[in-house]
Amino acid sequence: MAAQRGIVIGGGAFAGLALALALRQGLGAGIPVIVADPALAMRPSRDPRASAIVAACRRLFEAVGVWEAVAAEAQPILDMVVTDSKLDDATRPAFLTFTGDVAPDEPFAHMVENRLLIDALVTRAQSEGVELRPLGVSGFKSTADNINVTFSDNSSVDAALLVAADGARSKLRERAGIATHGWDYNQSGIVVTVGHERDHHGRAEEHFLPAGPFAILPLTGNRSSLVWTETRDEAVRIAALPDDEFKAELEKRFGLRLGELTPLDKPRAFPLGYFVARSFVGERLALVGDAAHVIHPIAGQGLNMGLKDVAALAEVVVDAARLGLDFGEAGVLERYQRWRRFDTVAMGVATNALNGLFSNESALLRSIRDIGLGLVDRVPPLKSAFIRQAAGLTGEVPRLLRGETL
Repeated sequence: MAAQRGIVIGGGAFAGLALALALRQGLGAGIPVIVADPALAMRPSRDPRASAIVAACRRLFEAVGVWEAVAAEAQPILDMVVTDSKLDDATRPAFLTFTGDVAPDEPFAHMVENRLLIDALVTRAQSEGVELRPLGVSGFKSTADNINVTFSDNSSVDAALLVAADGARSKLRERAGIATHGWDYNQSGIVVTVGHERDHHGRAEEHFLPAGPFAILPLTGNRSSLVWTETRDEAVRIAALPDDEFKAELEKRFGLRLGELTPLDKPRAFPLGYFVARSFVGERLALVGDAAHVIHPIAGQGLNMGLKDVAALAEVVVDAARLGLDFGEAGVLERYQRWRRFDTVAMGVATNALNGLFSNESALLRSIRDIGLGLVDRVPPLKSAFIRQAAGLTGEVPRLLRGETL
């Protein structure tokens, strides 16, 4: 039987911390799990953003013992409305609506503020004996038997597996020589939280405008998180506007259905693009989350795709360990890659097609897509299938995404 060394996870955001908890749960205390990230020194988190957590990923957080800590502050998305219009249209008729739960009393998604979820993950990881190092991974060298990981303080450890969970600009992926393919969109996403006078009643809205989608996502209280897509130059201009001019641009898109609007934080613009790593694995190395793939936010699936990586990799590693196998060897990691890479590429192709279909001024395309949205809205089984797909409950679903412990 191969000696079971520990696992080092480079990156302490959602994917890295969730993976650490899943591995600790499945492997037990005998196999060390280390999370290394300089950002771990900055607690509590001050991340002002919020994320949509679909039903399958909520089940993962419940399975690893985190959801209870944030449930009271999580806003369920009770229904969703999709419109397709021009910016100056007087009305925005709803072409597609989604209501209902994926299971009794289980909404298809919740909105959670990032800072709350990150802090809950850190607290749980500490209580479960995950070793948190506020350091970067500065280098690594793999052999047939192990991978030697060096940290930014020049300390090192021999591990069975190194996981790159260090984001879209992953240094670990680059050091492993794993290329990516994809492209930049001439778009940026403006992210801002707003307050409003009236209750949103848990409704999410996605307005497809010529520049890109304008998503209104409900938070607890009379607040909403906005993900607002514009062309690259226009997004920079809008994010830099004085408060009163920014508010005017906001009202053009948001409307006044919820009453007076008040931006609650500084708007920030993030360039949008698509890329996928040519391989999700290397020698004793696995990529998860944004280190492996970045997709357009048009379908709200970016974070959830990363958590699907977490669930699949954790299951593969734990299953191998229980069979007495070396869970860092190529055959084990290849199972993870087969499980996740096709789904990821397919989602990237789908979101790219959606962005091209909706982010334009073509009257012909607008007519075609509105007919399509209307047809989907009138076929309940098709709508139900869309909801389950969005909730992450279709295909070969890992155990954690079914709410089962490892």
